[in-house]
Amino acid sequence: MKKLFTLLTLLIFAASCQQAPKKVALEWSESKPLPKAISNNAVSAAEVDGQWFLYTFLGLESGKTYDDVSNYSARFDIANNSWEEIPVVPDEIGRLGSTAEYANGSIYIFGGYTVAEDGSEVSTQEVFKYDPAANTYERVADMLLPVEDAVSLVFEDRYIYLVSGWNNTNNVSNVQMYDTQTNSWSHATPYPGPPVFGHAGGIVGNTMILSDGVQMVVDEGEQIFNMSPGSIKGEIDPEDPTTINWSRIKQHPGQARYRMAAVGVSSPVEMVVFVGGSTNPYNYNGIGYNMKPSFTENTVFGYRLDTNEWVELGEQPTATMDHRSVARAGNEYYIIGGMVDDQKVTDLVQKFTVEMESAN
Repeated sequence: MKKLFTLLTLLIFAASCQQAPKKVALEWSESKPLPKAISNNAVSAAEVDGQWFLYTFLGLESGKTYDDVSNYSARFDIANNSWEEIPVVPDEIGRLGSTAEYANGSIYIFGGYTVAEDGSEVSTQEVFKYDPAANTYERVADMLLPVEDAVSLVFEDRYIYLVSGWNNTNNVSNVQMYDTQTNSWSHATPYPGPPVFGHAGGIVGNTMILSDGVQMVVDEGEQIFNMSPGSIKGEIDPEDPTTINWSRIKQHPGQARYRMAAVGVSSPVEMVVFVGGSTNPYNYNGIGYNMKPSFTENTVFGYRLDTNEWVELGEQPTATMDHRSVARAGNEYYIIGGMVDDQKVTDLVQKFTVEMESAN
């Protein structure tokens, strides 16, 4: 009987060990700074002849006025630790709120908005395809609906989704899907939460995780911009990529945030990591819509797809906000530029890797 009890105890212990989720941690370091401080920039990475390069397009320079909305573009040769300027996006108009994605061997740059001297903002619908090998651009099919501050996500190295965002006067719930093989757009299943801008998200396989953003409401004729806390999972139907099964998930730790950096991670575990951002939504100069300065948040968290739960992942060494996304180069993840505290535009480039947490 005693032997049987001991055997059962060992089996239960072994089962519990197998079921315990692997713990992960982020390892941080700094890479070579940008040649120029830039924020709200569209970022990506691309592989050329077996080597990874980082890219930044468009954004906001240090003065943070309409005149500092930039068309600055540059690339970083990771192997040789060197930055160089590259040709600017062909329309040569500086924009904010654009997003970039690497798919099917090219980088695609979507939308954004221009800022005039009188402060008026116009959403843009242009899409540009950048060839990393040739260092050239090509204009491709315009998006169906001009959007800025949308989340962009890539599925099967072919389809790029633009989820929600702002269109000139209001948020939209549209999910627009671009097919890089056919250079065509389709409408996908609309975003189910309140339509937002400045939200963040990532994708692993066919599963998207998105969080927060800002919702505009009208109160007695006045536009009010409020944080919109909430996290949503979207599962793409591989047989019909325009079909997305959306569901609400538990909210992430802490307060809702605006303009975090987020990215999907496939190894050593599948999860979507969220970094930085601010709890006070702001205009492009870093001053809140409530006229109070916005400040960065340094805690990092991720949504694990193997356990369907949020995990805390420590702190970002230097807290940043005002991001479009994270540039993924293989198993390295780069946060390029942004704003640090006191709403200062930065040239900082921070890299993290996802590692197995060492046993104590």
